[in-house]
Amino acid sequence: MKLVEKRAVLHFPGFEPLDGKAHRARYERTARQSASVWGYQVSTGTASEGDHVSFDVGTGADGWQTQTRMHIFDHNDLVQQLRKGNTASRIALGFKSFCEVVREGGMAGYFRHAWRFGLFFIFPFLLTALAIVITLQILTLHYWLGLPGWHVGWSAPLAAIFFIFGFLPFSERFHTLHLFADWEMAVALARMDRPVFNDWLDQCATSMRAALNEEVDEYVISSHSMGSSVAAHVVGILLEREPDVFKGKRVVFATLGCAILQCALMSSATLLRSRVGLIARCPDIFWLDVQCLTDSINFYKVPVVKVSGHPDAPQASMIHIRVRHMLTPKHYKKIRGDQLRVHRQYVLGPDLKSAFDFTLLTAGPMPASVFADPEQDKLPA
Repeated sequence: MKLVEKRAVLHFPGFEPLDGKAHRARYERTARQSASVWGYQVSTGTASEGDHVSFDVGTGADGWQTQTRMHIFDHNDLVQQLRKGNTASRIALGFKSFCEVVREGGMAGYFRHAWRFGLFFIFPFLLTALAIVITLQILTLHYWLGLPGWHVGWSAPLAAIFFIFGFLPFSERFHTLHLFADWEMAVALARMDRPVFNDWLDQCATSMRAALNEEVDEYVISSHSMGSSVAAHVVGILLEREPDVFKGKRVVFATLGCAILQCALMSSATLLRSRVGLIARCPDIFWLDVQCLTDSINFYKVPVVKVSGHPDAPQASMIHIRVRHMLTPKHYKKIRGDQLRVHRQYVLGPDLKSAFDFTLLTAGPMPASVFADPEQDKLPA
């Protein structure tokens, strides 16, 4: 195996309210944790800003040294726009997105291919709908008790207290309003009908094209969760513009906890499904799809290329990891009840040596494609 001495990574994070600098800080913590587990040295450079945040990562031990240039294509500006507005408007827009996903066949597709993802989809909306029903019952409590109408003077404040000071803080445990915005973005990436999103994707494609001019041994295009749909659009845009853009390069397209089907299963997502096909059929791209049994927010064992409408195209190489194998029993017990935290583990540091490590994938000495090997659970120390 020829070790990688120089690499460029183009990373598309998931739907989180973190900017590029925050993602860089997280990566630094993750890399330090990985280095302590595997026994190598790591240094993370300062962030340079332009259209996106970039920074250098150096890793090494006896016999190898690897230099990596990380480019973070975060969509924090879009996340912040979707999270604007008062609570009422955010709830209304969230339920509007819910109706659009259902109408376009998304929900039916989720339950057909990954029922746990279907439950993830409906949970925040059911929770909020139940809270609204209870609020309305409190508001009309005086009526059901047979009291005069003027008693609304105490039932209305009581209803407001329940919703504002009871439900909303409780719902934040489940990131409910954040998930409402997530589904709004999913609809936008499926329909491609919002100019601000389309312009941003074009800008990312231009920046990625510039990064591909770097002279390196390997290019890794990594993405997490919602970022996989973003990455598929951006890589697809490049292939539409220049079909041979990756020719002669070693490129790994790594999707971690991939949520492409979150968008692609909607009937309007014809452009996204087309771009998935372009990526799958590109002979210069090796697609590595990392899935996890205990992560309910990914499409476990679902062939994303086939389900996106390309059964005859080369399929992504799937590997299946277990979060409990990456963390100590105590740590795993602490997080396993928080599905969003479990879902983030793909890009976080490990407690133990295991079959998958995000830092080794993006900054380690081995080609990223080695993680797809059937013996990848025996990574060399």
